[in-house]
Amino acid sequence: MPKSKVRKKAAYIPPSSDRRPVKVKGPTHPAYVGVMLGVGLLGLAWLITDYLGRDAIPFMGALGGLNFLIGFGLIVVALLMSMRWR
Repeated sequence: MPKSKVRKKAAYIPPSSDRRPVKVKGPTHPAYVGVMLGVGLLGLAWLITDYLGRDAIPFMGALGGLNFLIGFGLIVVALLMSMRWR
């Protein structure tokens, strides 16, 4: 029976010591949190106002289905802002 070939492992090469430290970013400015929460609450308030006062507010009735797009759009913007919050 033939003898199998012996494979040699590659020699270990340590990683280079030229590693640069990663700059860690600090916390987000408190005004960013206020704007983020404000935009989210504005979107929620827009949807509630549309639901309760569509007949009483003339421009809300004129917008019709766009009110949902505006309200949910503001909420989505707040959620996207929350991903950048540290």
